Amino acid sequence: MPRTTGTYRTSAAAGESFRAFIPHPLPPADPALQTAGDIDRLHADALTGLARLEVAGRMVPSTGWFLYGFVRKEAVITSQIEGTQATLREVVTFEATKEAQRPHDVEEVCNYVEAIKYARSELAKPSGLPLSVRLLCESHRRLMKGVRGADKAPGEIRRTQNWIGGTRPGNARFVPPPAEDVPEAMTRLERWIHSDDALPPLIKCGLAHVQFETIHPFLDGNGRIGRLLIALLLEHWKLMPSPLLYLSLAFKRHQSEYYARLSAVRTEGDWEGWTAFFLSCVREAADDGVEVAGGLFELLGKDRRRLASDKRSTVAALQLLDLLPDHPVVTTARVAKLLKITAPTARKAVEIAADAGILREVSGKQRDRVFAYHKYLQILTGDEK
Repeated sequence: MPRTTGTYRTSAAAGESFRAFIPHPLPPADPALQTAGDIDRLHADALTGLARLEVAGRMVPSTGWFLYGFVRKEAVITSQIEGTQATLREVVTFEATKEAQRPHDVEEVCNYVEAIKYARSELAKPSGLPLSVRLLCESHRRLMKGVRGADKAPGEIRRTQNWIGGTRPGNARFVPPPAEDVPEAMTRLERWIHSDDALPPLIKCGLAHVQFETIHPFLDGNGRIGRLLIALLLEHWKLMPSPLLYLSLAFKRHQSEYYARLSAVRTEGDWEGWTAFFLSCVREAADDGVEVAGGLFELLGKDRRRLASDKRSTVAALQLLDLLPDHPVVTTARVAKLLKITAPTARKAVEIAADAGILREVSGKQRDRVFAYHKYLQILTGDEK
């Protein structure tokens, strides 16, 4: 007999009735989550993948060499799942020039970057907010600032009914809990996160994500905050020291199954199916990250050797290369400002890097030209050109 993961409450709106789903608190019960067999194996594989990714992140003098790109790649993909079209190249170009073909989409991605930076800084501060409903609300406030959904109570737990799919609760694919049940459901989730539940932390990350998505506590932006929660939990439970895992890529590759697995928890109580899927995605994402990190590390080493052996090379040109992983799109003015050097010195450094094939001019302008660390972005973005 299928496990029951919640109860339904019938309500009415606009003259028609609908059933809202109220999830039982975590952990899964009656029966408890069964991990023996495939799930235990998948869990071990996923942990191995995370360990390899952590090692890859430690291969370089600064994790920042990867962190800038990895955080923005996750931001781009988690936003694409929700319908934005902005690419990583557009985002890093916007950060350098404040110009974008799709400014609204780009702004949504940048907001996600600000949300995760804010949340991580709070968790790192002795007096900062703990991993809590309040932290998620403050992250949500930053996520929704000035973009689609900015009029839907950013930073606040919803006070009205929402739904997923369809045009109204009566024809929706899924109706989350009524608004009056949301605060208690979120409080229970927070308590469980900080409880001494004996389930492995990585498995708990997956369970917490489903519970958050099922509660759907905000009027908009739930998917992105729900995936942000996974990144925060990985650090909170010391599974990863920094957000190098861009898990949304695996979710996007398997988007139909992602939604089907979430739904099957609610309709069939299939926590095991979700958990196996989640762990497989973690391993896939970790392997992606290791491959990309290795490629970036190799590229940076090759380019450093190329510049060091170039007779025209200058100290500023070598300093510029160290700057590029955090600023893969630059202008001469930006290089001068970041390196605190004169405009002519910056211009020469950029020219040397461009002549060496490290930078590529991408604006087509004669003045205020824009240069991209093309091969770096190519490795990071994969199929983007």
